[in-house]
Amino acid sequence: MSEQALVVEKLSELPRSERSEYLEDLVVAEFRDVLLMGGDEEFPIDQSYFSLGFTSLRIMEVKTRLEALLGCTLSTNVLFNKPTVENLLEYLADEVLGDLMP
Repeated sequence: MSEQALVVEKLSELPRSERSEYLEDLVVAEFRDVLLMGGDEEFPIDQSYFSLGFTSLRIMEVKTRLEALLGCTLSTNVLFNKPTVENLLEYLADEVLGDLMP
């Protein structure tokens, strides 16, 4: 089973009340991984990725990783025009995974 199928299956198996937190943990983990952040460092989801040190290249790396995990295409415009994890999570919940999210 692909990693993408596992993520979508895991989301669908979780109670609806836990799906947002799981998705946030997944997305934040990808951003943290690209920034090589340690496990004890806080990742502020309401700050611009660019103020956290991301470059356009790094944003595209996260985009590619999330597309592979979620099995979808993400809008580059969303990533650049509303550059916070908080905005990205809203987009994913509403536009990409709407049938799975509360």
